[in-house]
Amino acid sequence: MIKYTRFLITLLLAVSSFAAFAQSTATTSSPYSRYGIGDIDPQLMPQNIAMGGIGVATNRISLFNNINIVNPASYGAINLTTIDIGIYSNFLTLSQAGSASQKNSNFRLSHVAFAIPVTKRSALSFGLVPYSERGYNYKNTVKGNGAIPADTNLTNYTYSGDGGLSKAYFGYGFGIGKHLLIGANVSYIFGTLKDISTTEINTNVNGTIVPLPGTTNSKIESSNSIAGLNYDYGVQYSVDFSDTKHLTFGYSGSLNSKLNSTSSFIVSQYFNDNSGNEDIPLDSVINKQSAKTKIKLPLTNRFGISFQNDGKFLVGADYTMSKWSQLSIGGVNQGLQDSRTFNIGGQYTPNIATLRNYLASVDYRLGALYDETYMVVNNTRIKRYAVTAGVGMPLRPNNGSFYKINISAEVGRRGSLVNGLVRENYVNIHLGFTLNDRWFQKYKFD
Repeated sequence: MIKYTRFLITLLLAVSSFAAFAQSTATTSSPYSRYGIGDIDPQLMPQNIAMGGIGVATNRISLFNNINIVNPASYGAINLTTIDIGIYSNFLTLSQAGSASQKNSNFRLSHVAFAIPVTKRSALSFGLVPYSERGYNYKNTVKGNGAIPADTNLTNYTYSGDGGLSKAYFGYGFGIGKHLLIGANVSYIFGTLKDISTTEINTNVNGTIVPLPGTTNSKIESSNSIAGLNYDYGVQYSVDFSDTKHLTFGYSGSLNSKLNSTSSFIVSQYFNDNSGNEDIPLDSVINKQSAKTKIKLPLTNRFGISFQNDGKFLVGADYTMSKWSQLSIGGVNQGLQDSRTFNIGGQYTPNIATLRNYLASVDYRLGALYDETYMVVNNTRIKRYAVTAGVGMPLRPNNGSFYKINISAEVGRRGSLVNGLVRENYVNIHLGFTLNDRWFQKYKFD
């Protein structure tokens, strides 16, 4: 009875987290998130992120059950009820040639995931993870409006956006024979992406920038409410060199399914007060909502390989390619490029069975990644480089329950200082709590 009570309490907390997560706006501050459908989340747990983001060919790590959404075939290796809940923080420094750098930080819930064994070689999993995020705000100031050379007034063009997409998934994985695992996810992707641009005219009075008297400013607001089903599938095949040493090959993919999108477009005018803040709104010039259209997601293929000595070490590598050139919104291609990502990493556990030396029982993880993103800005391909590190810290078992705290850090760079671009230096910190327990097993004696 105690086990079921714990499950209900945890489930209620998770549902509350789901609601908070789904209703929150994006927590990113990247100007590159304005492209496509925003920054795409890797949908990995901290333990995989710390190993460079590998996951296609991993399932149980150091004899510990892990939920690996990237390849649903991995669910077939789960033999204990598993819960993984985590939080995420981001520290970002933006640099541009000729401008002062800008620092931002963000914090949010990152994931809530469950997995429950069905048989000895199968399990189902469900949860909520972020799919993409949008969050940016920048301003461009020019002298005059470009039409009259003698115009010395200042025109501020401001661009901002927020929102994001969440992914609620349900998956099942099972084993065939001793070496083959197969699985699939069905996911519901939903959320809203918003973009706002404003044009404000100011003037210089004795060195102070103030709103130009009698001038109305304009604002353009557009938003897309998105919802629809997406499908992931995967397979893993292992070659056993001994009872503890395994070579695993993995493949997973995401179909290029279509999501429903309802967009709105509002053009309005307003005045600024003497402090330069938006003051008196006027009637909207244009206010329209379009009929439902479709967003066609890209076809994604992932390939991975890993070698593991159970309880000792794991090394692996992944390669992912996504056909983002296929992304279209309302039948209009978004002009993106196909992306490619390379991941490499692993972990080492000095002595998983030690009782006296805690540090020897900790998982130590390290990795790196290289990402050719789907963006080409000012004729320059936007690339990302990062190194990762982390630890998995086991807690004392309690009546057949096993706990682990997973911490990962990703230190990376995206973008460039050439051609007027913005370079991002970032640090992402992930903290996760993983539970393994026997909640639904019937005992002969109680």
